[in-house]
Amino acid sequence: MTCERSRAPEPERVVLPPHAPGLKIGLFGGTFDPPHRAHLAASLLAMKRIGLDRVWWLVTPGNPLKDTRNLDSLERRVAAVRALTKHPRIDVSAIEAQIGTRYTYDTIAYVLSRCRDAHFVWIMGADNLRGFHRWQKWRAIAEMIPFAVVDRLGPSLYAGASVAGQALARARIPEGEAWSLPYRSPPAWVFLHGLKSPLSSTALRARRES
Repeated sequence: MTCERSRAPEPERVVLPPHAPGLKIGLFGGTFDPPHRAHLAASLLAMKRIGLDRVWWLVTPGNPLKDTRNLDSLERRVAAVRALTKHPRIDVSAIEAQIGTRYTYDTIAYVLSRCRDAHFVWIMGADNLRGFHRWQKWRAIAEMIPFAVVDRLGPSLYAGASVAGQALARARIPEGEAWSLPYRSPPAWVFLHGLKSPLSSTALRARRES
């Protein structure tokens, strides 16, 4: 009778959302706890103004800059995002949990290294630009990928005057040239106006927990 050695489980295969050479793809990351219509409107606005072929919603296990003790489970948040979006060109992914990244820089680096012939743009809200200088390797992120900042009610008034907004002021392109963003060498970014929604995940989460 022979005994076989137990084999270590094979690592989970990481499956990236649809991509192909030449496609213009927006990366829209966040905890999305909960996702709401302003998130959807922001990604659709970026898709239209920049001419993106697809938008990937990257649902993160947790934001290192936020208190995640009461964060809903990743599975429930992914399901909620999928229920909200339902768009043929929006893809929902939790690859950060699969590849073990905690920071945006590492996630973007992973994606860019595996999809070299696609044109990627990072999408963020104006509130995120205000705190962008607190992100790990934020200057390296700006040197790695073009990004679009989407107007938000309130934060838009002071986002441009933020630390990152001022540091990257020379890299900002006119809104009328947003279509060219995926083809530009970073640093390059654009401010997209037109979205005026008071919705926020923080407020909705507080209402849910009250």
